[in-house]
Amino acid sequence: MIMTRKIQIRLNILFVTAAVVLAVIFCLYGTGYLDELQTVLAKDHYVFYWMLLVGVIAEIVAGSMGMGYGVICTTTLLFLNIPPHIVSASIHSAESFTTAAGSVSHIRLKNVSKSLVKKLAIPAVIGAIIGAVCLTYLGEYYAKLTKTIIAFYTLYLGIQILSNAFKEKQNKAMKKKTHLTRLGVIGGFIDSFAGGGWGPLVTGTLIKNAFTPRFAVGSSTVAKFILTITAAVTFFFTLGIQHWNIILGLLIGGIITAPFSAMLTAKLPVKKMFFIIGVLVIVMSSITIYKSVFS
Repeated sequence: MIMTRKIQIRLNILFVTAAVVLAVIFCLYGTGYLDELQTVLAKDHYVFYWMLLVGVIAEIVAGSMGMGYGVICTTTLLFLNIPPHIVSASIHSAESFTTAAGSVSHIRLKNVSKSLVKKLAIPAVIGAIIGAVCLTYLGEYYAKLTKTIIAFYTLYLGIQILSNAFKEKQNKAMKKKTHLTRLGVIGGFIDSFAGGGWGPLVTGTLIKNAFTPRFAVGSSTVAKFILTITAAVTFFFTLGIQHWNIILGLLIGGIITAPFSAMLTAKLPVKKMFFIIGVLVIVMSSITIYKSVFS
């Protein structure tokens, strides 16, 4: 009964979203702006439609594994030769909405530890601001070097994701000591600078150190929402809003998929997804590194 109600709520959200989108399209058609919209969506070799697909895939992965949204989006955008500072700014702008929805769900399900969120979020905000400011200038003036560094980082994350496909679950009687302040600062910096990585680093560390998985995922998600908003606002003041086609593609793709991500979670073989996504990220990161070094 509860699951049926949840599915119905998600379907209602999807129908409302579809109705709003159709209403907007109708208004644009009536006012003569539809042609201009089509021109915007065709920019940069139709990257909007690629981002729509990436948003769908990334949300499926994030919904089933609790991580991977930023890694997939960053790897794909770098592969498409989008400048690093535009990559992170676009991802955080779109992810502000998806992490908000995820945070509300976790809070309603009581998966959130307020003390854990506080210990992670405050240092994460500091790290996110530093990362966004550094990327704004390094990404613009040292784009090739920055792109190569981030590609090496996503390659590392790809290897980490792939290794999860071969790990057996371990029962741990005691929590390992976790330096949450340091973890939050580093996680916030890396996520803001590299466009992703909070989930694999922070959520992965908490679970590995024997924090209760639902509290680790829920609290980490809420902290991620706070740092995402911080990064998005920082990028807004340093870069302004650029590449609306990328942001809209990622946002709409995520919104379309979000109502069904929970249902897919129970059906998708998680370890096989770890393997496929890990291999995909490794291959795309390797190609990006090759192009950056030898082009």
